[in-house]
Amino acid sequence: MIWELSARIRRETEETVYTTITVTAISLKPKKWDKGYNAEKLETSFRAAAKGQPDLIVAPEGVLEGYVAMDVIRHPERAPAMLEIAEPINGPSIQRFRQLAQDLRTCLCFGFAERVGDEVYNTAIFIDHCGAICGHYHKTQLAEGTDPSWYFDRVGHQIRAFDTPLGRMGILICNDRANPKIARTLVLDGARCLLIPSYGTRKKSQNAIVIARARENGVPVVQANVGNNLIISKGEIVAYKWGCDQLTTAEVELPVLPSEAAARAAESEYMAEQPKTMTERYQRTMQRVRDGHWNGRPGHTLSAAETRSYGHWERVSRRTMPVLSA
Repeated sequence: MIWELSARIRRETEETVYTTITVTAISLKPKKWDKGYNAEKLETSFRAAAKGQPDLIVAPEGVLEGYVAMDVIRHPERAPAMLEIAEPINGPSIQRFRQLAQDLRTCLCFGFAERVGDEVYNTAIFIDHCGAICGHYHKTQLAEGTDPSWYFDRVGHQIRAFDTPLGRMGILICNDRANPKIARTLVLDGARCLLIPSYGTRKKSQNAIVIARARENGVPVVQANVGNNLIISKGEIVAYKWGCDQLTTAEVELPVLPSEAAARAAESEYMAEQPKTMTERYQRTMQRVRDGHWNGRPGHTLSAAETRSYGHWERVSRRTMPVLSA
């Protein structure tokens, strides 16, 4: 279970280079302006995903209100409605999903319109398995831009990673992924995994962007979009699913944060593997020699000097092999 995983991760940070967690992305497509329907659908999706016992479930951007900022831009008269449908970080919907995370004993991440006073931010929140809010993020790179009059669609002013029971995490929202500085800032702030709730393009070009962010920073990325899910670990796609309302699950490897202790642990682990690895490579090399594959020339007949060399190393091997294999 996740509370046991948290303790194991703390132990393993001194022993290994990576820690493994299981994540699920949900490509849930909400209805615009129908918060009640969306909340029910989101809870149903979270419960379905939790049956696979993932450590973390990620849902799309603006999933509660249906991502309606562009609708307000096209219809300015709806701006007051945006203020009404948005809710504060301690609002009833957030309390509902805090309780759900606790009931399911898993971490949840999803996007919603957050009301801060008389302004609205495009926000994503991370709730841990105990129902605690570990962090939240206001989108900083709005594809639509902004204007001082747009109180319904404000730009965020901070890029911060945050601690969770699974390790330090960072959130980008949709178009944020296109700016490498945002992802890099989060990783420099200690993020070991990047989460991307999204409500944007489903074109394959976005996949290349997400892969680039993962490879640039050496961390896994979990993206939940309305039309596809994409999970990347160690720079490679480990899970991908096209279509709305899909569940996609995979294991990802979180790199241990740089430290003297972590470096020495990695060094010790590597060195402990070397005797066996070097012995196996030696045996393959000598087999190639016996088969006449000398200096990369198949079928080559050994000369007298080569035969003496081969015999020498065979005699040495018989004396040292017990040591190498120890």
